[in-house]
Amino acid sequence: AIVGIAVGHLGMNLFDDYFDYKVKESGFRDTLNRKGFRARISKCDYLTSGQATVRELLFAGILFGATALLIGVIIWLFRGNFILWISLSTAVIGLSYSAPPLRLSYHGLGEWVIGLIFGPLLMTGVYYATCGHWDCSMLFVSIPVGVLVTNIVYSHSIMDYEPDKEVGKMTFAILLKTQRNMLIFHRLLVNSAYVIIAAGVFSGYLSYGYLIVFLTFPLAVYHQYLMVQFVKNPDRSFNPKWWMGPMGDRERIKTAGIEWFMIRWLLARNLLSFFCLVILIVSFIP
Repeated sequence: AIVGIAVGHLGMNLFDDYFDYKVKESGFRDTLNRKGFRARISKCDYLTSGQATVRELLFAGILFGATALLIGVIIWLFRGNFILWISLSTAVIGLSYSAPPLRLSYHGLGEWVIGLIFGPLLMTGVYYATCGHWDCSMLFVSIPVGVLVTNIVYSHSIMDYEPDKEVGKMTFAILLKTQRNMLIFHRLLVNSAYVIIAAGVFSGYLSYGYLIVFLTFPLAVYHQYLMVQFVKNPDRSFNPKWWMGPMGDRERIKTAGIEWFMIRWLLARNLLSFFCLVILIVSFIP
């Protein structure tokens, strides 16, 4: 199941590039950089640089997708139709992220699609594939994980507000219209992960050990602070601290001039990683 998800994830990423490129057919973020926007990286640079063709991209996406499908069929034969419906739902929703006719990421729903797939659907599917049954307590674990996955993409959309708006990509941040609304929602989003864990514990679905995830709450608070500062003081720089976790190759990041982006993106990633690590450890405690 884990291998199938990893391969399927690769395929979905490639399909996202494929459908985005078919719409714009250019490295539109490079153009935005020349306009002065602080876009992070060029989109589909391996296509615009000539390292790969659109046909090769499509073939690779289909190959990864077919491999994931084969693994899904094997699990379905052992576990029954519940796995089939989870897999089909994930595939349809994942492709609809950027593929026509729905193109959900162009209607402000992309962040929610990613959170749904990499939270409840992914974790429920793996749990059922492993154990062969459903457990309601999974909702109190998988939804917070999905929320923090959503936070990574949503934080990205806040920082890429101007470039995305310029190319007509309707992210949820753009859908909220004002910076005040974006920050209010970000605060509600991140904090809700901890509220749901607490609700699971005090309703009896989770053990008290799951409250250990609150050790990661300072990371969540600091990430909210950094996002506020991005909106109010976009030129202010911040240096990573040891307690924030791995922060990549600092020299390379500085050379690329994207420190402002990476410290926020990597902190959101580390928050999710530490949160999941605590859940993993607690799950082994009787």
